[in-house]
Amino acid sequence: MPEFPAKVSTRTSSPASASLSAPGSSAMDVEFLKSLFGVLMAVEIVLGCLVWALIADTYYQPYPSYGWVMFVAVFFWLVTVILYGMYLFQLQLKLYMIPWPIVVVVFNIAATVLYATAFITSAASVEPYSWPHSPDYNRRAAASFFASLVMIGYGVSAFLSFRAWRGYGSNAATSQAAVSNHA
Repeated sequence: MPEFPAKVSTRTSSPASASLSAPGSSAMDVEFLKSLFGVLMAVEIVLGCLVWALIADTYYQPYPSYGWVMFVAVFFWLVTVILYGMYLFQLQLKLYMIPWPIVVVVFNIAATVLYATAFITSAASVEPYSWPHSPDYNRRAAASFFASLVMIGYGVSAFLSFRAWRGYGSNAATSQAAVSNHA
């Protein structure tokens, strides 16, 4: 027992430094910005904004096909911006009761499928509703191209988020040792 005080180390910390490193704080996550998932989300935001801005700059109101493209582009752009902000400021840690990996997988798969329909709809509607080489034609064709890039971006995000959710690339022994069996 005489060696007990020599093995114990006591440290004091200020409340300010403890609150900055707390997992629930809203400090900016710089590692998220550098991650592949963060970069893909930023690319999806920029290209998705281009899609709906290019379509919105044309006279699309009488054509229902472009209404669908606008709905898909604006909806997924807004949700992606919200998710990006949540991950950037680590707000998902405060909402711990939501299964975020599953939510992100479902969101990315839905975005991929609906952007595929929007891309096909937009590409198929460029020629019938526009005079070739007019400004509307060029904007709609560019929107179709960027919609295909956004669709690919969401597809890669869906693949990566599915792999992260399923735990590919991790050691099965350590991941099973961390989970306790309550049965």
